[in-house]
Amino acid sequence: MGEEELYQLVKGCLKDDRLSQKLLYKAYYGFAIGICLRYAANRYEASEIMNQGFYKVFKNLAKYDITKPFKAWLGRIMVNTSIDYYRSNLKIAYTEELDKAEHINDTDFADRNLNYNELLDMISQLPRAYRTIFNLFAIEGYTHEEIGGMLNISIGTSKSNLHKAREKLKIMITESNKTPGQTNKQVNDNIVPINHTKHTDLSISFVNNVTKR
Repeated sequence: MGEEELYQLVKGCLKDDRLSQKLLYKAYYGFAIGICLRYAANRYEASEIMNQGFYKVFKNLAKYDITKPFKAWLGRIMVNTSIDYYRSNLKIAYTEELDKAEHINDTDFADRNLNYNELLDMISQLPRAYRTIFNLFAIEGYTHEEIGGMLNISIGTSKSNLHKAREKLKIMITESNKTPGQTNKQVNDNIVPINHTKHTDLSISFVNNVTKR
């Protein structure tokens, strides 16, 4: 969508024009549902979160700065709505403090052939607490301090859940690459290390990204 078209749709939405709202929703549906699916337990829940998010988008559209990327603004609303949904529907029960969560070995591995959809599916299988913190830290780029404030948990709990999420993902990755009769060692022989660099897109390197922020 071009800037001028977006500008016209935003103007229409500010006037409560239903057609403009429908077109804006349709244009960014794929982007928004993709974010919500990372946090939700299933597509139905993701749709519920997304619709709540779009309600906030239309309600707060007057606050949007037209000179800044609309996707980034909308994305933050979808993430925040996902977090609000999480806090409203589930209390985090994990309180274990794991100091070692900051000291994972630099030789952690991920399969170079794992694609986006496969990783997304694996992330969706994580327990909600693990999935939420993994998404916030590894994908959205929040620090453990920020996550603690957002979810009302300790920094140690955030680190612990991130560590557990990564361990579960590594197990799933290893299992997904096994052929009948193949051992974990044989699978790992065909796996390469991922460099610890900061990423803004979903990729398998998030399984290994444990750099201290």
